[in-house]
Amino acid sequence: ARCNLEHHARQQNGRALGRLGDGRQEPRHAGKVFAVRALVKLVDYDPAWPAKFAAEKDLLSQWLRPWLFGPIEHVGSTAVPGLRAKPVIDIMVGVETLAASRDAIAVLQDRGYQYWDYKSDVMHWFCKPSDEFRTHHLHLVPLTSELWRARLAFRDYLRRESGTAAEYVVLKDRLAKEFRHDREAYTEGKREFVERVVAQALE
Repeated sequence: ARCNLEHHARQQNGRALGRLGDGRQEPRHAGKVFAVRALVKLVDYDPAWPAKFAAEKDLLSQWLRPWLFGPIEHVGSTAVPGLRAKPVIDIMVGVETLAASRDAIAVLQDRGYQYWDYKSDVMHWFCKPSDEFRTHHLHLVPLTSELWRARLAFRDYLRRESGTAAEYVVLKDRLAKEFRHDREAYTEGKREFVERVVAQALE
């Protein structure tokens, strides 16, 4: 069954974009869940992560110029110096609205990003080079949204509060061992901690 799913995913990603009723192109993987699940594996902080973000930011600044409505931010655990993390660079791009930035999906797909219909009510979500092996996550998020504010608040709080960051590492290590083959359960296991920290950061 897994082989069939992987084959289906490759077929979907290789097809030309379909046409929607209004003439727009339908993004690959729209309406689909992840066909292949990447393992949860944490590594020690890599001082090269900020440079990897900066290099990708330069490219995205060019590719996404028509849709940029705010900054391009390094978020997630790789954005916090000293924090153990999955070795995936998380990038958040400020857009005006999801509707106004929809045409950016095809542009990013043509440049190696895979689009998935994941939390599509709050962001456009991408990974590269594949779902099974990821080096980057990309999130197009409305600049005035609660999600934009919360993600920056969480990152900045961990950067300045070393005790809370250490507590987060302990939680992440435990969840990574427990849910090595289930990223969604790993992420859900962090939710209560993240919500608590965001609330403190926004007080």
